Amino acid sequence: MQARRATRKSNPRIAAEASIDGITNNSNVEYSSNWAGAVLIGSGYKSVTATIIVPTPQKPSGGSSTTQYAASAWVGIDGDTCQTAILQTGVDFYVRGTTVSFDAWYEWYPDYAYTFSGFAVSAGDSITMTATASSTSAGSVTLTNNTKHKTVTHSFSSESDRLCETNAEWIVEDFSSGNSLVPFANFGTVTFTGSSVTTTSGSTIGVTGSTIFDIKQNNVVLTSCSTSGSSTVTCSYV
Repeated sequence: MQARRATRKSNPRIAAEASIDGITNNSNVEYSSNWAGAVLIGSGYKSVTATIIVPTPQKPSGGSSTTQYAASAWVGIDGDTCQTAILQTGVDFYVRGTTVSFDAWYEWYPDYAYTFSGFAVSAGDSITMTATASSTSAGSVTLTNNTKHKTVTHSFSSESDRLCETNAEWIVEDFSSGNSLVPFANFGTVTFTGSSVTTTSGSTIGVTGSTIFDIKQNNVVLTSCSTSGSSTVTCSYV
């Protein structure tokens, strides 16, 4: 049975300052307090997918070995220009001292995230993540561990908080626990390959034209994200 994670939630993108040290961002790059990655803005987005290799998280430089640090990688629909709902699924990475752990989850924001039970995740695993909206109030998410040959799916229906189907995302997040962001882990590098979104017309498009987000907290930029080709998003901790 899936467990409700009563204090863990992915949130819509939280805006951060538009520049650092007086230098304006490059075109199509913005800062956020909690999101790093790529967001494609359009309309009629029905299904978003990508594959990642699960990283080994580390405590950030100067961090405490007794503090738990975390980060999350996910794909989703909405949450940037549309903030009424997000359909998303992904994997969390945790590190405390030398101990690392992982879990896999799904969420229809503003409800909390729920953990997929019986879906083991290890560093180095190849995970394909897909979120599909069948309507603005229903859909499904699927995670496939290509390394362990395991797939899990969850379906949503009759959700009162409706999607706009205007944003497709490939995100590394500093997610929230309770009312604050968790201490952000050094996640190394997460690369989303095979990144694409399918539209209501049946066409499939890649990440070209996406807005790039990097996480900036306390006036310090913590990530460096970019796209390459039409289907790859790479985010590194800096």
